[in-house]
Amino acid sequence: MALLDRVSTLIRANLNDLVDRAEEPEKMIKQVILDMQNQLLQVKTQVAIAIADLHLLEKKRGSNEEKVREWMRKAELAVGKGKDDLARAALGRVESYRELSESFAQQLEDQHAQVEQLKIALRQLEQKLSEAEGKADLLLAQHRRARAAGRAGDARLAFDAHARSSAFDRMRRKVEHSDALGKAKANLADDHVEERLLALEREDRIDRLLAELKAKQGA
Repeated sequence: MALLDRVSTLIRANLNDLVDRAEEPEKMIKQVILDMQNQLLQVKTQVAIAIADLHLLEKKRGSNEEKVREWMRKAELAVGKGKDDLARAALGRVESYRELSESFAQQLEDQHAQVEQLKIALRQLEQKLSEAEGKADLLLAQHRRARAAGRAGDARLAFDAHARSSAFDRMRRKVEHSDALGKAKANLADDHVEERLLALEREDRIDRLLAELKAKQGA
């Protein structure tokens, strides 16, 4: 029956695997437990119905067997009175009720089997539900820890990346500072050379002026 198939699927379900595969484990676990609770209620209802049907079949079989005995007494009475035609009619009824008794016996056997199947499914589902409810908190806690660890890892990676970036920035600023300092020193050196050259040019002009004055006086 479809109900037992659904129950069997739930009983075989592996919560750990479901949690590992689920995109939203918390939502999935709650849904599985809810499904189990719903199926458990349905199985309990079916067990009650099956047991009620079993009692009804047993009652009908008992009533039918009483009919067999009743018509057998009538057949015996008819034989005792020499009424063979009535006896044959009564025995015909006896056979009909006996055939019906055989049908009831088969139905009772099938009904007993169904009741046992449902009871077994009920016990298994109750056990599975109990395990699921007990595991749910542990699995969810485990999932939360894993998720927190993942977030912490991401944060650490982001921090490390930021730290590396900061270190790179510091190194870049240091290089730029060194470069600027070197340029400044070079500029100072250039300024000193220019000053010396200017001084030489000035002395040269003075020497030329002195020579021109001497030349004029000599003339």
